[in-house]
Amino acid sequence: MSENTSTVWLAGATGLIGRALTAQLLDQRGTQLHLLLRRPAPADLPGSERLHTHPIDFGRADLGGADLPAPAQVFIALGSTMAQAGSQQAFRAVDFDAVLNVARAAKAAGARSCAVVSALGADAQSSVFYNRVKGEAEQALRALGFERLVLARPSLLSGDRAALGQAARPGESWALRLSQPLAPLIPARWRPIASDRVARAMRLAMAQTNGTVCVLESAQMQTLGAP
Repeated sequence: MSENTSTVWLAGATGLIGRALTAQLLDQRGTQLHLLLRRPAPADLPGSERLHTHPIDFGRADLGGADLPAPAQVFIALGSTMAQAGSQQAFRAVDFDAVLNVARAAKAAGARSCAVVSALGADAQSSVFYNRVKGEAEQALRALGFERLVLARPSLLSGDRAALGQAARPGESWALRLSQPLAPLIPARWRPIASDRVARAMRLAMAQTNGTVCVLESAQMQTLGAP
């Protein structure tokens, strides 16, 4: 492999941010992108000889024994909602266990840097279950010792979930319709944010060297991830 080639893992490529990351990472010359997928690869993935897909069991610490190359970086955009998961246990299995399984496997395989989609309000001490699980995941990720760890905490995501074959999220759709006309009046921290803007901010933050851990709040991503 050329010294100008970088191997990157991406888990969660079928979601809004994951799909944006897929396109942007492939735009980086020399990137060999390996998608870790629970289901068969979507038919509309970009055609590229630098794109590789791998079936993964996110519930296992060894990712089901998948044969993956050593990565320089790993991006993790896994996530669910309480409504989708159906129970607290099922939610935690995705947003904590699966996230940590990928991060640990990447670290063991040689990854030096890791970027993860967390959530606005992530706090291990929160009384809100969703925020508490996200905060606990952040704590566990910090303990892994990556040279660079980016924790992205986006607000409400805007994007076309239907185009990705994702189930509708009525609460999210209602909130977006309500907030869009008022966007200029909403503080940047709470304002809906486009998934491609989050993806761009994560990539740029991974390339920075200002400290080991970078927490990207939504307001910062509105600026850093601007086209």
